[in-house]
Amino acid sequence: MATEKTFTVSGTATNADGTVKVRFANDLVARIKILNKNNCTNINLVELPKAMTKMEALQHLQTLGITAGDAGFAVANKLAEKAKVAKKGEVKIKATKVVSASKTPVTQEATA
Repeated sequence: MATEKTFTVSGTATNADGTVKVRFANDLVARIKILNKNNCTNINLVELPKAMTKMEALQHLQTLGITAGDAGFAVANKLAEKAKVAKKGEVKIKATKVVSASKTPVTQEATA
């Protein structure tokens, strides 16, 4: 099973076309330069207290109070999307009947 990628910076930014997106990065300065180069506005990135997965980072952003306006909407939507993907991996098992094991003893023969 592959490990999930972690990030040290997370936040929101408005694209040149006006859409607000949640952003993840590991270098705050480099990410801000890239967003500025691409004409993004309202850049609101924060350094996370520790390396976090996208799901953890989104939950942290909500605890910081990024819940109002378009930025809050973007965070809530991305969190719901990640929760849906995480839930997809869960498997529910329901036992309806217990079948008794075979009454014949199983023996193992040694080969030399």
